[in-house]
Amino acid sequence: MQHILVVDDEIGIRELLSEILSDEGYQVRLAENASTARLCRSQARPDLVLLDIWMPDTDGITLLKEWAAAGLLTMPVVMMSGHGTIDTAVEATRIGAYDFLEKPIALQKLLATVGRALKQGGEQAQSGLSLASLGRAPLVVELKQRLERVINLRTPLLLTGEPGCGLELAARFLHQRNTPWVAPENHSPLAEAPLDLLNQAREGTLYLREVSELSRVEQKGLLLATSKLERYNVRLVSGASCDLAELVAQGAFDSRLYSVLAATSIRVPSLREHREDVPDIANLTLAHMVEAKETPPRQFTTAALNALRNYDWPGNLAQLESLVRTLALTSSAEQIPLEEVNRSLPPPVAVTPVTHNLSLDLPLREARDAFERAYFEHHIAREGGNISRVAEAVGLERTHLYRKLKQLGIRLSRKGDNDELQH
Repeated sequence: MQHILVVDDEIGIRELLSEILSDEGYQVRLAENASTARLCRSQARPDLVLLDIWMPDTDGITLLKEWAAAGLLTMPVVMMSGHGTIDTAVEATRIGAYDFLEKPIALQKLLATVGRALKQGGEQAQSGLSLASLGRAPLVVELKQRLERVINLRTPLLLTGEPGCGLELAARFLHQRNTPWVAPENHSPLAEAPLDLLNQAREGTLYLREVSELSRVEQKGLLLATSKLERYNVRLVSGASCDLAELVAQGAFDSRLYSVLAATSIRVPSLREHREDVPDIANLTLAHMVEAKETPPRQFTTAALNALRNYDWPGNLAQLESLVRTLALTSSAEQIPLEEVNRSLPPPVAVTPVTHNLSLDLPLREARDAFERAYFEHHIAREGGNISRVAEAVGLERTHLYRKLKQLGIRLSRKGDNDELQH
């Protein structure tokens, strides 16, 4: 039986909704204010919340923001108000509300909205983290502010960042609720039938992961699709963990397509850039697993959380979530200790000294080239193949760096998300 939490300060409305929903076979719990709603949410995750906006202690929008920031918005929430406005509805859906009902609520609209929310809102329970729960560090706050400034635009947006840093979380933050969200698992539809993708995403969002990996044919299909976005009223959001401008310079990416995709671009920070948020993200991930009954009750010790915060996370958010899941499922104790975290964290990559195997008997030009080759290979290995970080470490502009690597015979191949050294 599905569980619905009704939060409203008017006793008549609470009882009426309870009677209607109970008759439809739902289990209903009632809360007269935000304090009681918090208590109910802490005791069990409901399948759906009907939340009034205007309440005496804490208003519904504030409570919605609170749940979103704490990673507790893992169920669909339908806002209710007798004084609703378009602006209020838009704000609520942007924060994470599933829908908005205006009082007095028509019976058929109530039941239809509840049924749709319960059917389609299940994905929220599966996606533990959202942009709202990514942290409170200044870089994350700035990211949210930049996304909010472009949230109502319909022009293409390019999200850039390291693999696993949360590009899709940022894209979903921009997505308007109750409209199509299309995110194909692979890029082949762009080559075969790009307009079919637009038709699926009509009036909604088309999200393309890692556009740096598009083949020439797929790039051509996407270029065609971008010319039809307005006709289908589709917002195109693309993700890239490689520098597309550098790929254009190498001749590997269509310059016309790049101009369209990168007209507006926002960078998502890596996890190590806001490592102060790591303990909260780890605790949230663990709490979601416990709440979903995927694991018995678990907690990290303070020392374990400190170790997680101090780690560099080359795989970013995806790596952190994977590690937390592993620890939650394999730990033998309720308190996950530092020792188990240290055993599970991958060791740092060993870096070969740049002087290794360098001959001092070579002519100066050859010796200099050999040193520079070893020098750049050293930094490429240390930065895990991330050319943007290599350029920053060695103090070269990235286009100049690519030219230098080509001159030295160091070839780069794009595998997955990073440019990697090809031996």
